[in-house]
Amino acid sequence: MAEQIGSASNPLRVAIFGSGPAGFYAVGELLRQKDITVTVDLFDRLPTPYGLVRGGVAPDHQKIKAVIRQYEKIANRPGFRFFGNVTFGEDLLLADVLAHYHQVLFSTGAESDRQLGIPGEGLTGSDPATIFVGWYNGHPDYRDLKYDLSNVERVAVIGNGNVAMDVARILARSIEELSKTDIADYALEALKKSAVREIYLLGRRGPAQAVFTNPEIRELSDMPITDLVVEPKDLELDELNQEFLDNVTEPVHQRNMEILNAQIPKGEGTRQRKIRARFFVSPVEIYGTGRVEGMKLEKNRLMKDDAGTPRARGTGEYEELPNIQMVFRSIGYKGHPLKDVPFDDRSGIIPNDTGRVIDPENKVPVERLYVAGWIKRGPSGVVGTNKPDAVETVGLMFEDLQKGQVPNNIQTDEEAVPALLAQKGVRYVSFDDWKFLDQIEVETGKKIGKPREKMTTVEEMLATLDTRDAGERQAAS
Repeated sequence: MAEQIGSASNPLRVAIFGSGPAGFYAVGELLRQKDITVTVDLFDRLPTPYGLVRGGVAPDHQKIKAVIRQYEKIANRPGFRFFGNVTFGEDLLLADVLAHYHQVLFSTGAESDRQLGIPGEGLTGSDPATIFVGWYNGHPDYRDLKYDLSNVERVAVIGNGNVAMDVARILARSIEELSKTDIADYALEALKKSAVREIYLLGRRGPAQAVFTNPEIRELSDMPITDLVVEPKDLELDELNQEFLDNVTEPVHQRNMEILNAQIPKGEGTRQRKIRARFFVSPVEIYGTGRVEGMKLEKNRLMKDDAGTPRARGTGEYEELPNIQMVFRSIGYKGHPLKDVPFDDRSGIIPNDTGRVIDPENKVPVERLYVAGWIKRGPSGVVGTNKPDAVETVGLMFEDLQKGQVPNNIQTDEEAVPALLAQKGVRYVSFDDWKFLDQIEVETGKKIGKPREKMTTVEEMLATLDTRDAGERQAAS
C-alpha cells in the first residue's frame, strides 16, 4: 500500500505553469509547509523566469524588480525545479501533466490587450501598450518590432493605469536617465533618435477616478526634461465627482487630485517635452491615410447608471486631436486560452471559484486544476497583490488533498518529465541554467553602467547555454 500523499516518501507533486509573481508566491506557500512534503515543478514558455517583473516592469523602476531576490530564495528551497522554454499545450499536453502531477496550477497572466473597437484602430502606428512595453523591455516576443521615433512628435497614450503611465514616462525620459537602466539596447538606440515632444495621456473618466497610483503621477510631475501639463477645467469637480471623492475610503484618489492641482500654477512649464494629462475624453476615431495622423475625441461626463454607480458617459460633444503620429492603447488586458483548459472569452480569465477551475457548463470544479494571479482574477493590483491571491489558491489545494481529491496512480518518478521532454526534443532550461544566463547579463551590463544587458532572443539564450555545455564536455574529456 502506497504511503499517504504528502508524506516524505510520497510527496504531493504539483506543476505550476507561469513563473511570474503569482507562480512564485504559490511555490513559496506550497514549499513552506511543515507537515506536508511537497515538490513543485515550475514551467514557463520562456527560458527566463519572473514574468512581468522581467518583461513588464518599466526599466526605470529597478526597486520594484528587487522582489526577484525573494523569488530566488524560494527557488533555493528543497523540492523546487524550474523548466523554462516549455510551452503548455505544445511541449506538454494537459494529459501529460495530469499523468505526472497530483495537482496543476495555472498562473499564466493576462498577456493580450483589449481593443477600443473604433475606426482606424488598425492603422500603422496604432498599437497596444503591451507590445511597446515588451519591446523596450527586451521580451523575445516583441524584440523584432521596429519603432522609428525619429519623425514622431506627438503621441497619444489611451488609459490612465500604471502601464499607460509607464509608456508615457519612458517616452518622456532623457537618454541619460534611460542609459542607466536595463532597457533593451535596441530600444535605447531608437529612443536616442526620438523626436517626441508631446505625449497626450487620455483618461475616459475624471482625475478623481483615475487608477494610477500616487507615486506614478508624482513621478510624472517631476521629470528633468518634461513638464506635466493639466487643464484647470479638467480638475473642476461637479457635484457627482465631489460625491465620489467624498465617499472613497482609500486616500489615493484625494492625493492624486492634490498632485494634479499642484501642477496648475506651473502652466505650460519650461521644459522641452510635455505630458498633457487629459480627462473625461474617449477616442471615437483614429484617422490617417495608411498610418495614424490624428484622433477624434468625445468628451465625457460622470453620470449615474440605473444602479446608481457613477460612470463616464459620452456627451455628444467632440474635439479633434490633430497631428498625432503614434497611439498606444492601455485599456485593459486579458489572458490567453490554454489547450484543453476551460476559458471565459468575455472576461479573459480561466473560470474559477476563488482558485478552483470551474467547468463553465455544469459550474462544478474541475478536479486537480487551479489558478492564481491575473488569469484567475483579471489584471488588477500590483506585484504584491499576487501573494494573498496565491496563498488563497494553495489553501484550496491543501483542502482538496485532505479530502482525498488527488489520485494515487500518477507517475512519481522525478526523472519522468525530463525524460518526456527529451523524448519530444524540448531543450528545457533549469534554474541553474537561468542563473548562468543571469550572471552573464549582469556582468555585461556592469561594463556599460547598466544593471544588466538583457539577452532578448530565445536562440541567443539557448546558444549561450550550448556553448557552456560544449566547453564543459571538452574540459571533462
